[in-house]
Amino acid sequence: MLRTFDEVNEKIRAGRAVVMTAEEVVKLVQEEGVKAALPKVDVVTCATFGAMCSSGAFVNFGHADPPIRMGKIWLNDVEVYGGLAAVDTYVGATQPSEKKGIAYGGAHVIEDLIAGKPVHLRAESGGTDCYPRTEVETDLTLDELNQAYLYNPRNCYQNYSAATNASDKTIHTYMGTLLPGCANVTYSTSGELSPLLKDPNMRTIGMGTRIFLAGAQGYVAWEGTQFNRGHEEGYEGGVNDSGATLALIGDMKQMNARYLRGASMKGYGVTMYVGVGFAMPVLDEDLLHDLARPNSQLYTCVYDYSSGSRKKPMLRRVSYAELRSGKIELNGRMVNTAPLSSLLFAREIAAIVKESVSRGEFLLQEPIARFDPATPFKPLKGGAVLK
Repeated sequence: MLRTFDEVNEKIRAGRAVVMTAEEVVKLVQEEGVKAALPKVDVVTCATFGAMCSSGAFVNFGHADPPIRMGKIWLNDVEVYGGLAAVDTYVGATQPSEKKGIAYGGAHVIEDLIAGKPVHLRAESGGTDCYPRTEVETDLTLDELNQAYLYNPRNCYQNYSAATNASDKTIHTYMGTLLPGCANVTYSTSGELSPLLKDPNMRTIGMGTRIFLAGAQGYVAWEGTQFNRGHEEGYEGGVNDSGATLALIGDMKQMNARYLRGASMKGYGVTMYVGVGFAMPVLDEDLLHDLARPNSQLYTCVYDYSSGSRKKPMLRRVSYAELRSGKIELNGRMVNTAPLSSLLFAREIAAIVKESVSRGEFLLQEPIARFDPATPFKPLKGGAVLK
């Protein structure tokens, strides 16, 4: 190993660390090769800004007088989870408003709180001897909450399949609107800026890794749900189209609504766009080789999302360079491609993390626990297709 986390952090503290974004290091290695580039870079920053549906926030309201044990809870008419302690809740990003439907949901509540807007709380209870109150209604801002922190169970997919629609009708999915006859392809990974594609063996990422999360410094809390480092039986193509995922945590009171946005997808529902950034130490030649892979060497697969099956038909393997070009060849003709994630914001976040590391404000945290690459990935038992 050329460097350790401690050695890189010493250089950061001393203001001597050379920090580059993933796109910058791709260019450096293309021009000079891995061996020549190795002594010229200490840290590489990566980022993504895309829809991350499996997200939400824990909130503590504080006690009213007389106190209430909240059973049913709504924030801006979005029902939030009431099965915790008396005045705790979990705001699920995808929960729709009871009045506005999918035009507004839990993700928008979280965005409004981070933006400093007041949010209307309404809660009901059956009443108990120690919590005699049966209802409460008030407006609250983020500053008036005791705690409010994001806890996102599944963010930062290592990779994600591209989507198309081979049927004869338009369909609306979490991959956006897909036109009939494979007339368009959508994708949602930031390619050579994507954090877990640049460290595919997760040598620098694990429990405790410090990250940029929606404008604040947050942490990797655990492996994400549906974590799948293997190649699931029954899929083709030799590409891990999902791979690792991460559970992330961070203080909402430090966040910036520019990097967290509620969104609605036609025919699908509410989702939340989350900006996440990483700073990775260049430990050795092997890691730099991975960090410097360009879009032309990073692949995903195009699947037919019209099948209605969990195991969708795979149509072809494709590089992110091809996807980023705006057109790919599919079934013998050229088809338009479009990203659902924002390369503009990913670049902005990678640059912010670069500057924070360069100023000594963002030290690297070596993982305190690694994630098991053999973690099993299982479908729902008894979830056979119904006729």
